[in-house]
Amino acid sequence: MLFSSLTFITLFLPVTLLLYYLADRKFRNIILCLASLLFYAWGEPKLIALMLVSIVANYWLARWIGHVKKQRKKSILIIAIIFNIALLGFFKYFNFGVSIFESATGAQLNLPLIELPIGISFYTFQILSYVIDVYRGKVKVQKNIITLATYIALFPQLIAGPIVQYSDVEKQLTKRKESVDLVVAGAKRFILGLAKKVIIANNVALIADKLYEQPIAEVSTWGLWLAAIAYALQIYFDFSGYSDMAIGLGKMFGFNFLENFNYPYIATSVKDFWRRWHISLSKWFRDYVYIPLGGNRVSKIKWIRNILIVWALTGFWHGANWNFIIWGLYYGVILLLEGTLLAKPLNKLPKAVRYILTMLIVVVGWTIFRVEDLAMLGETLGKMFGIGASFAKSEIFYSNYSVIVSLPYLLVGILFTTPYLRIAFCKLEQKWAGFIAVKYLALLAMFGIAIAFLVCDSYNPFIYFRF
Repeated sequence: MLFSSLTFITLFLPVTLLLYYLADRKFRNIILCLASLLFYAWGEPKLIALMLVSIVANYWLARWIGHVKKQRKKSILIIAIIFNIALLGFFKYFNFGVSIFESATGAQLNLPLIELPIGISFYTFQILSYVIDVYRGKVKVQKNIITLATYIALFPQLIAGPIVQYSDVEKQLTKRKESVDLVVAGAKRFILGLAKKVIIANNVALIADKLYEQPIAEVSTWGLWLAAIAYALQIYFDFSGYSDMAIGLGKMFGFNFLENFNYPYIATSVKDFWRRWHISLSKWFRDYVYIPLGGNRVSKIKWIRNILIVWALTGFWHGANWNFIIWGLYYGVILLLEGTLLAKPLNKLPKAVRYILTMLIVVVGWTIFRVEDLAMLGETLGKMFGIGASFAKSEIFYSNYSVIVSLPYLLVGILFTTPYLRIAFCKLEQKWAGFIAVKYLALLAMFGIAIAFLVCDSYNPFIYFRF
């Protein structure tokens, strides 16, 4: 079930909110836990058992860590890490491993494909944050299995994050304070996220999809750049919109999740970009991989090793395909260059030039991320940078109506990747009391338009659903 589906908006969410607030406070975690398990089972009832096994196993592993002597804690932590990574690895990377083996040996194993459980990458990282922090003594062992299950299965952030570390919500799981103000704030944030996802992301996705569906030879060089820019906007509004909806839903139930995006497309360096994009994932890798490896407080060679390990894992986390690993290493190498050889030359450049260079790197990065076939990826990047370049108009622009009508959303998307409109609206709200009414009318209008799109069009993809 997607947040941006009519079933969720008109049935699941209203019923869950009603039951939640009618219940006595001591039963609210139970209702939220059951609703979350139902939400997960809605899309794949067969795999709900996997989540339940993971919850029960990690509940007891964490309790075990909390009760044994110090010298045995590390051994149990290693067991917990192996167990969780093995589950993630089997379901997410088994098919990839089989394909590599078949390509290398020429054998045809004809094994059945393993179905990828939705959201497994996100909830596995959340589970690991809990177990590791118990081992570190950062959080207390959670003795109530319902409370732990609520944290792991919590539907607002289950499918696509943000990755909520247990330490950030430990107190909220038992002592959160719901209020009308939080529900209203959550509803506003949800509507903004829904609008970003349905009105902007879904429409610019049509441009990217239609262009990438064509044979490379039939798409001009500027058409490939347009496709890359459209995809960059799609993945931003798709994912940040979903994160906004998750944060809004959290508020409705009394939770305050950390922000996951902070206008990444105004960054003036790649390092700045990754401070603003998928913040919860960057924080997780920093806290549980980069710092334990020594971070930057090691020799230069080990620091380079740490960066490359983190970014190879970041790429691999996103998907079982070579293009994701290349994408991760691409950013690892660029961040190394940006922090060493190119640091001084880049700092001397005007801010506008640094911005253009950063966005060029990011758009190329999204091309690597989007095009999974390596041969097609090489041909696409080559043509984008002049190898076999063609500047003739692609036929698709005057023969495909959906692409033509989606072009204005591209411009709207670019405008809303910056904070300037929000800043202007905040200033206007301070000066004009009547602007509050206008703001709420605009929210209602956005909600109505988003619902109209959902009613009239079945095209409602979500990129991070497969991660």
